Amino acid sequence: MADAASRLKSLLEQLLGVPLPVSIRAWDGSQAGPPDAPTLVIRNRRALRRLLFKPGELGLARAWVAGDLEIEGDLYATLRAMSGLVWERGEDARTLAQALRDPEFRSAARGLFRLAGPPIPPTPPREEVRRAGHLHTRRTDRRAISHHYDVGNDFYELVLGPSMVYSCAYWEEAGTLESAQRDKLELVCRKLALTPGQRLLDVGCGWGSMAIHAAREHGVRVVGVTLSQEQAAYARKRVADEGLTDRVEIRVQDYRDVTDGPYDAISSIGMAEHVGAERYLEYATALYALLRPGGRLLNHQIARRPQSDESAYRLNEFIDAYVFPDGELAPLGTTVTQLERAGFEVRDVESIREHYARTLRRWVANLEAGWTHAVRLTSPGRARVWRLYMAACALAFEGNRIGVNQVLAVRTPASGESGLPLRSRTWN
Repeated sequence: MADAASRLKSLLEQLLGVPLPVSIRAWDGSQAGPPDAPTLVIRNRRALRRLLFKPGELGLARAWVAGDLEIEGDLYATLRAMSGLVWERGEDARTLAQALRDPEFRSAARGLFRLAGPPIPPTPPREEVRRAGHLHTRRTDRRAISHHYDVGNDFYELVLGPSMVYSCAYWEEAGTLESAQRDKLELVCRKLALTPGQRLLDVGCGWGSMAIHAAREHGVRVVGVTLSQEQAAYARKRVADEGLTDRVEIRVQDYRDVTDGPYDAISSIGMAEHVGAERYLEYATALYALLRPGGRLLNHQIARRPQSDESAYRLNEFIDAYVFPDGELAPLGTTVTQLERAGFEVRDVESIREHYARTLRRWVANLEAGWTHAVRLTSPGRARVWRLYMAACALAFEGNRIGVNQVLAVRTPASGESGLPLRSRTWN
């Protein structure tokens, strides 16, 4: 009888219809596949049961988070090689039914079930979100934000570095992560044309980096809002340490509850992805109402590629279950349209997609360098979630499957005077 690795490799290739681009090492120590390829380590039969009971990326993610499955070798090369091999959620039931009519497919599936052991669905890892309630209410948004951001400030310090900026940096050809994040914050300030004495609202203020930079470098008064208690506590301490408590206020507050406008400018950096498609016009309208006539919004947001049939779009199962519960990515065109519907005049759009890929690779390197400490700060499963999520996202940005854009919009007054110079890109 063939060893476990050879048997597993043969069955998977029967199911997928293509040769596996990775080597497999099974729980019995056997190995099969190209000797120079990255190695997928199946530590126990439970990994197979996770894949069989939840085919696709979620089953694979559960096996990874639980530690039932490991990767030896270059993580990026392995993810790139395996891209598209798993049965995706996007495959409809009809396609699966057609596959099940194939005798070879059915035979391979039966073989995998026999190899996987007792036919009992494994319990999902404890890091997986358990859902309750409607999407994007104030309560469910608070819970989703807490899941993502209240992992521990020490953990984020390890991953993000001293800047504590959790969004795409803005890179020169050479430079450090810290300098690239400082350049991004300065770019946002220049696009907003901040001047001393103005009021800035920073929506989704994170750990306070944008608020502190704008107040310190441009003399503005800032209100930063977040739904994360841990972020707010950390940001307030930083503000106090910088001696900026007279100019920066950090609130635990939903953007929908901000009523003390008007503001001269609003920055929203990496926050709008949490809003949701059904709430996006409400978000844009709320920010428009908070700006004075002539005020500017800088909306920095990840975008997905548009689908030929938008009704078929589905959330990424792994990210939805483990990283950003209820987060939704919209195409850039949809975002611009919603901002315009709210009343904004969109004046500039800058894609910085490649910058995010580079940022994510630096974050992964930070996590890997401090792996033992990261596991102590959170849990082995949570650290594994972040490593997989950030590495996979780096590849998605590099492959143009997702992008990130800075959209500069103005609440242009009735006179039509936007306040922007004739050559707008004076910030470059």
